[in-house]
Amino acid sequence: MKRSFLVVAVLILSVSLFLTVGAERAGAQGPAGAGASTAAQGSSSSSGSHSSHSLNPIKWVKKDKNSPESNGSRSDIEKKLTPKLQAQGVLPANSNATDACAAFVALNECLAALHASRNLGLEFNCLRAKVTGVQTNADLSGCKGSIGDKAQSLNKAIRELNPNADAKGATKNAEQQAKDDLKNLGA
Repeated sequence: MKRSFLVVAVLILSVSLFLTVGAERAGAQGPAGAGASTAAQGSSSSSGSHSSHSLNPIKWVKKDKNSPESNGSRSDIEKKLTPKLQAQGVLPANSNATDACAAFVALNECLAALHASRNLGLEFNCLRAKVTGVQTNADLSGCKGSIGDKAQSLNKAIRELNPNADAKGATKNAEQQAKDDLKNLGA
């Protein structure tokens, strides 16, 4: 009898201790969870003081400092590129980099396609349609291979448009020329 009384007493003591500690932890968090009061105080304080850590997850992702978009807007860079590319013969005199590169997500990809087109004597509209998967109002009837809605790599597009070309070498060369163009502009 003494033994069962001792077991029950230890059990009751353990349960009450467990409930007390659990209640203290829940009360410490408050109604909004851990750290909510600190975050609320930080956001309601004057705009002159900053928290050392942003709570915005978008700001956690670091931007590539070498991307053309980091040193100015893309349209500004395209405006600067147009006369340079026209002087090199990469862009015809009656076009501009903004229109030529509109279908491309990244400016360096557009520049690489422009250089590859000029270096290999390929029709830029065909190359652009294959690389971006976007068909513009340009006449694509003279393009070799199928022009689909799916984007291809520059290497594969060159191979389809000119099977005799060194597509890998031409791609590497065109990408380096594009990188140099952006570097010379300070972008």
